[in-house]
Amino acid sequence: MEELDAILERVDTLIELEAHAELRELLNDLNISDVAEIINESPKRTLLYFQQLDFQRSLAVFRILDNNIQISLLDQLSPIQVVNILNEMPPDDRTELLSDLPSNIVKEFIKKLNPEERKITLSLLGYPEESVGRLMTPDYIDVEPDWTVEQVLAFIRDYGKSSETIDVIYVTDTNGKLIDDVRIRDFLLVDPKTTKVQDLIDGRYISLHVNDEQRDIIDVFQMNNRVALPVVDDKNVLLGIVTIDDVLWVAEEEYTEDIQKIGGMEALREPYLDVPFRTLIKKRVGWLIVLFLGEMLTASAMAFFETEITKAVVLALFIPLIISSGGNTGSQASSLIIQAMALGEVSLTDWWRVMRREILSGLVLGSVLGLIGFVRVVFWNSVFHSYGAHTLLIASTVGFSLLGVVLWGTLIGSMFPLFLERLGQDPAVSSAPFVATMIDVTGLLIYFGFAMIFLSGVLL
Repeated sequence: MEELDAILERVDTLIELEAHAELRELLNDLNISDVAEIINESPKRTLLYFQQLDFQRSLAVFRILDNNIQISLLDQLSPIQVVNILNEMPPDDRTELLSDLPSNIVKEFIKKLNPEERKITLSLLGYPEESVGRLMTPDYIDVEPDWTVEQVLAFIRDYGKSSETIDVIYVTDTNGKLIDDVRIRDFLLVDPKTTKVQDLIDGRYISLHVNDEQRDIIDVFQMNNRVALPVVDDKNVLLGIVTIDDVLWVAEEEYTEDIQKIGGMEALREPYLDVPFRTLIKKRVGWLIVLFLGEMLTASAMAFFETEITKAVVLALFIPLIISSGGNTGSQASSLIIQAMALGEVSLTDWWRVMRREILSGLVLGSVLGLIGFVRVVFWNSVFHSYGAHTLLIASTVGFSLLGVVLWGTLIGSMFPLFLERLGQDPAVSSAPFVATMIDVTGLLIYFGFAMIFLSGVLL
């Protein structure tokens, strides 16, 4: 951060001195990630910075800018610059950009593409929004099995610059069907004149289907340690490849979306400061209404026990303690299970193992909190004489209630994400506030249930 601040200070100085040549040299010598950070930090100077860059560097920087800044730049650049950027962008990055624009603007941009790029873009945009087809690029190297390695290397020298990656070379037949993928190092370690491609294939390739969900491919890349994977259709025809950089963007988006859902709201899908105020309210108000209605059940439950509270006002003192402990425990369990499901550590078939584990956890955690609650009541009474002659009964009510509520919270928090998954819903919507609201209502029932057991005929 200190280094970036120093660079920003140097840039400001050059701008004040109108030293454009030095500014141009500085920006073109920086890493593209640093240039992108400078632009993100000073959005009002985006065009000034961008125009100092050589075209290839400006294109590389444009690819990693925030979406809103990309759109702003396209509005400010000259028509010829827009045409050059759109035509030279990798197809997958261009598709992602166009996906976030209004349809009338997309049509205008598509008209500016050359015929080949227009065909590719329309093809990618034709796939479902969250599908692998939207991520893939057709820029890859494919060869035929009867080629010699020498032919392959010559082909790579001629066409490799336009490929997204040459780490992996794809082998296809005359109909374009995928036969195998071969790492580049395998071509470099054999005699190029006598070895043919078919000598290097083993048929143990991994491919993605063009209609697969984007979120489902994250684990495929992670488990197989790949930088790129081929994308095929129902007939196993090679359509394109997906590279690890695109998967990392998907992983970040999925992580952000899940965090927002866990917080009790709909996913924003845009940077916070770029979301229109009306949209921000719309995304938040729905769940708040649901949670509010749920909390009204808590008020109803308290009204049901109004008589008991009137007879033993002391019981009301511990209501926040009881329900908050259950809500906190449920939120913990829910977050743990959602994360485990996202990482593939837990599936629906593991429900009994999860339940058994959480029952034991709930008993231990509940016992710890229950013991603390019991000791707190006894100690407080010994100092301030707050609870009178029935201190031990009140302490027992609080202690056992904490045990029951915490146990119930761990069960609800751990089972609800699995229940939603079984229904085909997103487990992330079993957010901490939602689970906490459920436990608020049931926690009161548990609390006053134990109160009736210990205090009936005494205070009640």
